[in-house]
Amino acid sequence: MSSSALPGMLSDIPHTRKPRHIAIIMDGNGRWAQRRALPRIEGHRRGVASVRRTTEECARLGIQQLTLYCLSSENWKRPQLEIDFLMHLLEQYMIEQRATIMRNGLRVRMLGRRGDIPAQVLRELDKTIEMSASNHGMRLNLAINYGGRAELVDAMRAIADKVARGRLQVPAIEESTIADHLDTAGLDDPDLLVRTAGEMRISNFLLWQISYAEIWVTEKCWPEFDETTLHEAIREFARRNRKFGGLAESGQS
Repeated sequence: MSSSALPGMLSDIPHTRKPRHIAIIMDGNGRWAQRRALPRIEGHRRGVASVRRTTEECARLGIQQLTLYCLSSENWKRPQLEIDFLMHLLEQYMIEQRATIMRNGLRVRMLGRRGDIPAQVLRELDKTIEMSASNHGMRLNLAINYGGRAELVDAMRAIADKVARGRLQVPAIEESTIADHLDTAGLDDPDLLVRTAGEMRISNFLLWQISYAEIWVTEKCWPEFDETTLHEAIREFARRNRKFGGLAESGQS
């Protein structure tokens, strides 16, 4: 391992140049397994280790928020055996990682619709969320049964209901009104969106929130994602000049 990949070697990057909020589309578990002639579920199992490594390293680096795309609302179309295993992994993670979550002071939050998630999984998830609620460290947001379009639909319904009840006037609706009715209400928008497995798609993830996020894609599949890859993404982010629709410092568009 090169010296630039050793833990702590991002100290040369000013804190102000690091992302406050990283969102990750964790893709490629199945492909990683298939390339090794392993069952797809083995890829998901190995992916859990990447979740643990990435979460702990982000916390160590002082990243304020980390959002992980765990299960999309479209993923229910997969074979039932695979879905059942994913639910088992999620339940297991919530139980086995509680000590790590508490040791790192993480605050866990779920994004997405609860309806289709098995009761026993929700029970363990809610227990971890409740246990970590008073922590003061990094926010760990888990997007489970999540879809960006569904999130916007739910927000519009909630806003429309308030209008119908006379609790909100249409002229008073602003961008902040919509943001306050999303699953991510109260969170900062992601600064950096990472996608693994080389795919150049957003995949219905945080459609409202990533309006000005920097996007970084790696060819590595999620089970291969490690601290070195995370550092690489953060270094690339630090090199970019974020204009938010304005002009670069050089005056060029």
